[in-house]
Amino acid sequence: MKKVIISGLAHTILMESLTALGHNVMYEPKISYEDLSNKIIDAVGLVVSTRIKVDTALIDKAPHLKWIGRLGSGMDLIDVAYAQSKNIQCISSPEGNSNAVAEHTLTLLLNLMNKVNFSYEKIKEGIWAREESRGDELYGKTVGIIGFGNTGSRFAQLLSSFNVTVLVYEKYKSGFAKDYIREANLEQIARYADVISFHVPLTEETFYYANEQFFHSLQQQPYFISTCRGKVTDTNALINALQLKKIKAAALDVLENEKLDSYSQNEKEQLKKLIAFENVIITPHTAGVTTQSFYKTSKVLADKIKEL
Repeated sequence: MKKVIISGLAHTILMESLTALGHNVMYEPKISYEDLSNKIIDAVGLVVSTRIKVDTALIDKAPHLKWIGRLGSGMDLIDVAYAQSKNIQCISSPEGNSNAVAEHTLTLLLNLMNKVNFSYEKIKEGIWAREESRGDELYGKTVGIIGFGNTGSRFAQLLSSFNVTVLVYEKYKSGFAKDYIREANLEQIARYADVISFHVPLTEETFYYANEQFFHSLQQQPYFISTCRGKVTDTNALINALQLKKIKAAALDVLENEKLDSYSQNEKEQLKKLIAFENVIITPHTAGVTTQSFYKTSKVLADKIKEL
């Protein structure tokens, strides 16, 4: 039987599907990089999540590998170019958690605009901060979306009932403007957007996309949201933007380094500064983690593997 290793948490539908295809499935969601390096030698398939980096060294350990499947979206932990040079197909399942990420993005935005976290923290301190918690309404605002793939487009759909104007910058796609959704460039988003939400993959091109220059260009003091990848945002630039009031508030589901126990002193200081702002919300990369997406990402990936 053909050996397949699943190195991340997956719904049983994936194991059942792979077994039905004649694979010998090893389900090891807590496997270490070192153990995987030893066990991947005779594997034909590998399923990963966000834990293990699939680099050239790991790929070279797997001469029989035919495909790498990513649970969810984002291929930044996989050396896709090197894998493809070895005739290894790389697939992902962003369709499975795009709605979850979009809903989480909307949750973060409404939380920020209505100062939900702020007012709750005040109540825990015994302070009934009603006037200080006066919020903004999303209705009628201009929302800038950077990146219009599965999650960006789904987020735009969720905004349909708020009578907003959505300005979308998508470098690799066009012809999607309709009704309240308009194609735009970065300059237009920087000039008009009351809200800016990032939905781009992490690549060399998008690394530190939200940098000092980006924040300095903003003219409406927008709400800033990122639910894509931590290194798309320069943390120091974000802190400066908050201090200089270039943005009204920020919500992050991702950080540059999400392994808090590995933080350097500088990273600890950065995080300390971020969480000290009353207009900042940080969630632990949970935007795509719902009961429904847990099933859907596995089902979508299983179907794509079957098509191979």
